[in-house]
Amino acid sequence: QVQLVESGGGLVHLGGSLRLSCTASGFTFSNKWMYWVRQAPGKGLEWVSAIDIDGGTYYVDSVKGRFTTSRDNAKNTLTLQMNELKSEDTAVYYCARFVRTYYFFDYWGQGTQVTVSS
Repeated sequence: QVQLVESGGGLVHLGGSLRLSCTASGFTFSNKWMYWVRQAPGKGLEWVSAIDIDGGTYYVDSVKGRFTTSRDNAKNTLTLQMNELKSEDTAVYYCARFVRTYYFFDYWGQGTQVTVSS
């Protein structure tokens, strides 16, 4: 069965860095677009980054230049390197598998909490 398992969240000071990982299993990872999506307290879901099957990356404007997403198809791993963290980055971060044909997310990880403190 398809599984997505995030890790690497935690508490970090303003301006600090964290690296999130998402380990995928149960499907051919290299064939899928993958996203990082977050949900801040009291807010809706917001896509943060995406990576296509060729390694092309896409970011929401608010994280451009600070976050970097990458994939290791040999290890079935998606990563999100987050630098210069701001308080507004506090959220639960999810990795999600994207179905391009129908334009939706069909599988999600359990989420990992990122808290940026001042």
